[in-house]
Amino acid sequence: MTQRALIRRDHRAVALELAAAGVPVLPLRAGKAPFGNCRRCQDNACGGRPNMKNSGPCKCPGPCHGWAAATTDPHVLTSGPWRRAWLRAEAVAYHPGGAGLTVVDLDNADAIAWARETLPTTQTVPTTRGEHWLYLGAMQSANAVRPGVDIKSTMAYARWLGFGAGTMAYLPDAVRALAVKKPSTVRPAPRALAMPARADAGECRHRSPAYLERGIAMAEQRITQASSAVHVTVYRTFLAVLSRHGRCGCLTDAHVGRLFTAAQAKGETARHCTDAWANARTALGM
Repeated sequence: MTQRALIRRDHRAVALELAAAGVPVLPLRAGKAPFGNCRRCQDNACGGRPNMKNSGPCKCPGPCHGWAAATTDPHVLTSGPWRRAWLRAEAVAYHPGGAGLTVVDLDNADAIAWARETLPTTQTVPTTRGEHWLYLGAMQSANAVRPGVDIKSTMAYARWLGFGAGTMAYLPDAVRALAVKKPSTVRPAPRALAMPARADAGECRHRSPAYLERGIAMAEQRITQASSAVHVTVYRTFLAVLSRHGRCGCLTDAHVGRLFTAAQAKGETARHCTDAWANARTALGM
């Protein structure tokens, strides 16, 4: 076996070790791009990234791209398209928010100097151009929060570069504040996307309003009980509701508003709710 093949086999082994520790992972191709985890999207043949902002034309029913495809399930990691992907993978990526972590990505020496003067000391991992500072706690991801500084947590993936050095500190308010664009003391009112009428809309195929009510109530409960990875939970809950009820015309603005209200009660913004709902509809081809 060649040295390159051994390295790629090690990527798979590292991924399984991380997954066993509760860290959602996925394989990366050259250029830090993730492999799609379905046969239709294995080589990005669909041309889209349905579970990320600015989604493309992919119509797959489940998460198969980017951060949303990261998993701790060893069967998913070692079967299907990813079984072959590890033979070509150049690196392992992980979803920090899904593991309850936040990565402050410092891209140059000036950014590192700023962090050392401003942020609490924490676990530090060297990168090609700078450092990753890892903190316990998840938050909204944000790019270019200041020169040379990105925040990778929920709805993002980061390259796994090892454990680094130091003791991981709890996520400080100074990092959370970097992602706040406009301070506000009032949470915006829930905004629901109107469900456009469909040509095949009519009597609900489920035949029972109680069935829909139970589904919405269960979705609200799932969001409300999320103790971590809230962004991921909200997106996947929206995806589940739409896959079950989104094609028969039974969902109303009131139902969507209830889901948005539950998400905002967990700290999500109206913008994130709108984006997550739109991305879920795109993923389902709606």
